[in-house]
Amino acid sequence: MKVLIVQQVECEGPGYLEDFLHEKRIEYEIARMYEGEQLPDDFDALIVLGGPMNVYEEERYPYLKRLTTTITNFVTEGGHYLGFCLGGQLLAKALGAKVRRNHTREIGNFEIHLTERGVEDPLFKGFKHTFPALEWHGDTFEIPERAIKLAESELCSNQAFRFKNAYGLQFHLETTPEMLAEWVEVYADELNEEGIDAAIMLKETEKKADIYRKLSNQMFTNFFS
Repeated sequence: MKVLIVQQVECEGPGYLEDFLHEKRIEYEIARMYEGEQLPDDFDALIVLGGPMNVYEEERYPYLKRLTTTITNFVTEGGHYLGFCLGGQLLAKALGAKVRRNHTREIGNFEIHLTERGVEDPLFKGFKHTFPALEWHGDTFEIPERAIKLAESELCSNQAFRFKNAYGLQFHLETTPEMLAEWVEVYADELNEEGIDAAIMLKETEKKADIYRKLSNQMFTNFFS
């Protein structure tokens, strides 16, 4: 199996995902779009990470159009896909669903609630009906036609969906405490606008680090099995 990871910006890397792939000795390649790298044609699973851009900013980020086409072709043919945050929004857009501003930014540690279909879905095998996750987004996706809603939260009604073998997630389970420490510096303006204390958020996330690592390991185990 060969996994392609699409990385949108330098600070939003694969995190716990890369640890998992190393441990399981799964072959992978990272396409770093911020360095102008091209998307390879040969891969068995596609994982798209997050980023601060909007899915419709194709003039500013021309690769988004090519990436969206790649996602559409891959998932409609039954390809195995996992998208975090922007990666989930790109999947929704690729399937014809609307991506729009959420009524509020969701930044910090929140509770994710699985729907009845989410509880039954193999991606969330071993998960409790409610579990914590890190969030950092202002946009949200609508659920595409023929897709199944799997999760929600108090501030954002669509947190996860499935289409065939493709999953779009709004939340982050790949993010390590080290990555978050970089995010609070790179995206400091967003925290200031929302009145969020970076130190408090970092401390809360650090307390949940073991839980997040276990949840990410469970999710990746489920996805790759």
